[in-house]
Amino acid sequence: MALKNNEEPKKEKKKNSTKWADKLVNRNDDKDKKSKTEKVLTIATWSSIFILWFVITKLGIFTPTLLPGPIRVWKATLHILENGYNNVPIWVHLGASLKRLFVALFFAIFTAVPLGLLSGYFKKVEAVIDSVIEFYRPLPPLAYYTLLVLWFGIDDLSKQVLLFLAAFAPIYIACVSSVRQLNQDFVLSAESLGATQKNIFFKIVLPASMPEIFTGIRTAFGVAYTTLVSAEMVAATSGIGWMVLDASNFLKSEVIFVGIIIMGITGVIIDAGLRFLEKNIIFWKGHV
Repeated sequence: MALKNNEEPKKEKKKNSTKWADKLVNRNDDKDKKSKTEKVLTIATWSSIFILWFVITKLGIFTPTLLPGPIRVWKATLHILENGYNNVPIWVHLGASLKRLFVALFFAIFTAVPLGLLSGYFKKVEAVIDSVIEFYRPLPPLAYYTLLVLWFGIDDLSKQVLLFLAAFAPIYIACVSSVRQLNQDFVLSAESLGATQKNIFFKIVLPASMPEIFTGIRTAFGVAYTTLVSAEMVAATSGIGWMVLDASNFLKSEVIFVGIIIMGITGVIIDAGLRFLEKNIIFWKGHV
């Protein structure tokens, strides 16, 4: 009788383990189905956009100067890839833009993250920094870009400072918000066990804030990239934004489309890279 009683709990454990295994398999199957459906929807969306674009240009609703057809844009893309724009290779223009962008993002990340975390953690630090950020954040970039050109010259430095200011605010706000949303039970538990403020900051606050920090960085990248075009509109002779502006002055609409497509594709690639880093570095996101 005793042996039978011992065997029954073992059978129940086996049944429970198989149930959990079946649930995990079903979840993975559901995720695969969702990912396939999402891919089909994405492909269908872009296919519809290109078909609509082709039909509108074929019907002649707009003149080719206002809306060039896909074939015309494709030919312009091949010409620019082969010969560059204004005898300058397209890779030089793209490299100039990305250099300005990444230099600004680098300094924005390494200044906004510590200042944002400290502002969220210490009220006195927030009192010093927060009002300044909230003052300049709503200002249009071109409103103070002329001043930056006067202060830092017409070279890349003024453009990098403009992009830095554009990227700094979203990262800073994300860091402050992440600290505010932190579960205080973790902090109190650590304090009760004798943890120092330094240990609490680096072992609890920083890891818990990392998911939202990455979200802030992705947002900052988008804001900085849109500001990049504004930065290259004034006193620039290279860059994708400058290429689009120069083409608009001569009504080269197909070149404008090429520049927009290049900026869109590079933006998607960089954002995908940031999401890949987030997925592999912040592996605890959604589990804590």
